[in-house]
Amino acid sequence: MSGILLVLSGPAGVGKGSILRQAASHLPGLTTSVSVTTRPPRRGEVEGREYFFRSRQEFERMVANGDFLEWAPYLEHAYGTPRRWVEEQLAAGRDVVLEIEVKGALQVRRQFPEAVLIFVVPPSYSELAARLRGRQTETAEALARRLQVARDEIRQVGAYDYLIINNDLEQAACDFACIVRSEHLRPRRVDLSFLGD
Repeated sequence: MSGILLVLSGPAGVGKGSILRQAASHLPGLTTSVSVTTRPPRRGEVEGREYFFRSRQEFERMVANGDFLEWAPYLEHAYGTPRRWVEEQLAAGRDVVLEIEVKGALQVRRQFPEAVLIFVVPPSYSELAARLRGRQTETAEALARRLQVARDEIRQVGAYDYLIINNDLEQAACDFACIVRSEHLRPRRVDLSFLGD
């Protein structure tokens, strides 16, 4: 059986990465895709762990070669998911989660209609603003842009299969794990060969 392609989206600062880290202990074998980006690394980020960091020229060459499953600009940078790596993981029976923004998620849905799209929202915009300020990685202007993008993204939630409200990290991670387990129980994904003829 092939793995399940999962897409996790939500505004910056909503806790997507934290949810995935917390849920990983309940989902052995869950693989998180590493995206390619044109933005420079932040302090502590490592090439190939958080992102593959590429120049704008290299990124555009990858787009022209069809190397991305999805790609999209986000604020002043671009992000993309390496197609071949994802396809290899799925063929090997591993579940793959893409932590990507809304435009990318909709591209994935067009190419992989069976993908499971999950959207994470904050308990409130004020809580989201506080989380972003707490990261101390943004200027006031960049923070205001991120919050406007968040409002625009949340309007797209109807295109997703599931919604997680990240008011409590442990509960949000549990919700994510439950979604993945439930998707594995869909009849179209269960190998029924044990039943015989």
